Amino acid sequence: MTSAIVAARHGAEVVLYEKNDRVGKKLLVTGNGRCNLSNTEFSTDCYYCSDKEKLQKVFESFSLWDTVSFFESMGLMVKEKNKGLYPYSEQASAVLDVLRTELAYSKAHVITGAEVNKVEKREKIGFVIQEEGREEIFDKLILAPGSQASLKGTGKSGYHIAKNFGHKINPLVPGLVQLKSDESFCKALGGVRCNAKLTLLIDGKVKTEETGEVQFTDYGISGIPVFQFSRQAAYAHKEKKEIHVLADFFPEQDDKTFTFAMKLRYESLKNRTLEEFLTGTVNKKIGRVLIKRYGLKPEMRVEEAGQQKVLELMGTGRNFSIHISGVNPMENAQICAGGIDFSQIDDQMESALVPGLYFAGEIVDVDGKCGGYNLQWAWSSGYVAGRSAAGYSAEEMRKDLEPEVRG
Repeated sequence: MTSAIVAARHGAEVVLYEKNDRVGKKLLVTGNGRCNLSNTEFSTDCYYCSDKEKLQKVFESFSLWDTVSFFESMGLMVKEKNKGLYPYSEQASAVLDVLRTELAYSKAHVITGAEVNKVEKREKIGFVIQEEGREEIFDKLILAPGSQASLKGTGKSGYHIAKNFGHKINPLVPGLVQLKSDESFCKALGGVRCNAKLTLLIDGKVKTEETGEVQFTDYGISGIPVFQFSRQAAYAHKEKKEIHVLADFFPEQDDKTFTFAMKLRYESLKNRTLEEFLTGTVNKKIGRVLIKRYGLKPEMRVEEAGQQKVLELMGTGRNFSIHISGVNPMENAQICAGGIDFSQIDDQMESALVPGLYFAGEIVDVDGKCGGYNLQWAWSSGYVAGRSAAGYSAEEMRKDLEPEVRG
């Protein structure tokens, strides 16, 4: 939608083919229905990408503040909330409405219910689009079909078209998705939410850490900290590597302070049961799992267990190992990792293999963490592709944006 609007604004005659009955349906579920447009703590460090320098050039061509100007120019009020940028109404439908309205005013021709069956480039003719037996010819083509994330058994056609043009498709895996575990305690902890620091281990090596609210499910773990490294876990699972997540249920306390506090607690609560000793420290269900995993019984007296065992028991709450047996399928994922190899696309989002062919959005092997980063990639790559396809150079783009930035 962004590519179509921008190309039309700059003089191109635009036709947008949409397989669904309406454009932009996926936007309605972003940001839990509030549509997290971008993030004020923007950084390319929040993206997985093979060429961060090229990625930075795309974002320099259209930054998060250009995104704000773009949406405000279409009538959307934008506000900041906990570093995220949202529509003022906090309704994803508002974002979709202004995009659809602008598409209409820009005179871009939108054809819905149109599944493109085949695309080819013919010498001296251009790009030939085949849709339901009809053929249309275009000078330029922008491929921005999204991915198969959150869809069941569909969303692969864009990759097939790109592959037919000679582009390499890097392996696809679910991103921003829940992780599965085969641990026996999963059902016991189902529904529990708690703050924790999670450490991802792949083949015994620490890969990354994330802190935030973790959600235990009857099949594994979920929550933003899990989503942030689910891409790495998904690729590791695809490569049949061993995956564990270590949970620290006391992330705010350093080891020395924690040990001292537990010794004081031991002295004052000697006559209590182990279950009572853990009350007020972690969720009750987590407490029972910790006691069972350590090989003790909830009704055992603290003094009977002894200080050393109690300290070791509490230590398991700082190093709680969860074996990861898999990831939820693509239909449960918020994004798809992998896609068209970014090395085959220049910083104007044009194919390095096929002149006049452009890409935008999730089909490219660029994906970000939670927090509006993936939508920012959609706006920036879409804007750059639309302007480039309309015949604007990078220098002209920068000049054109200067008044908007000053404004």
